[in-house]
Amino acid sequence: MINSARFANQNDPLRIEAKEICVDYNGTVALYDASLNLGSGCICGLVGMNGAGKSTLFKALMGFVRPSRGTICINGVSVRRAQKDQAVAYVPQNEGVDCSFPVSVWDVVMMGRYGSMNLLRMPRESDRQAVFHALERVELVELQERPISALSGGQRKRAFLARAIAQRASVLLLDEPFAGVDVRTEKLMSDLFLQFKNEGRTILISTHDLSHVRDFCDLVVLINKTVLAYGETSKVFTQENIINTFGGMPPNLLSGPTTTEGYR
Repeated sequence: MINSARFANQNDPLRIEAKEICVDYNGTVALYDASLNLGSGCICGLVGMNGAGKSTLFKALMGFVRPSRGTICINGVSVRRAQKDQAVAYVPQNEGVDCSFPVSVWDVVMMGRYGSMNLLRMPRESDRQAVFHALERVELVELQERPISALSGGQRKRAFLARAIAQRASVLLLDEPFAGVDVRTEKLMSDLFLQFKNEGRTILISTHDLSHVRDFCDLVVLINKTVLAYGETSKVFTQENIINTFGGMPPNLLSGPTTTEGYR
């Protein structure tokens, strides 16, 4: 196992700092002794088989579950404080949409501003500008009045990514962002993630598509109930580590390179 290290400028505060996190559900261990430090301006891939603890780690970072042991800080403060600061945005793999409820694309993206509004949730001009800017970035301005349920899968993914952009969070947690999207959306999202990195945001991406990890992730976390290895992709994303993570060769690697060099 690779010990957790600081992958950031030593003068910058850590965006994500998790120390020996343990989470269990009714006595069943979902995650144990998981540690992770991520600085600003990086893209980190989170890789593991189904049930390995990826979703649990996301839930802990979002404050949806409370670790039985360990600590988490976001931007140097508690998860609860970070949530109040709107510092963390989560884009789930599947977003349930009630087709009978006529919520528009604009309304969905505006939800990213709710944490900055008063109790009546009356949008200000700055909120409307943030939403419009987010829609521009995901190329959905022309569909802003369309019901979210009427969008294609790729368009819907872009809408929920726009919601996270409108929130202006410094930490983005993305669960399988490329699952079921068209080529155009995949390219647009990949370009956006690189832009987020250049803006100093920290992006943690859970993915089963290992080619994306090789293509643009600076760092990678290999997880199976705990963090097995993590660090720079060129050093950690090796055939040996991948096999250890999956307990055997993952199906989508069988037709790929067969040497360690092929995974760097």
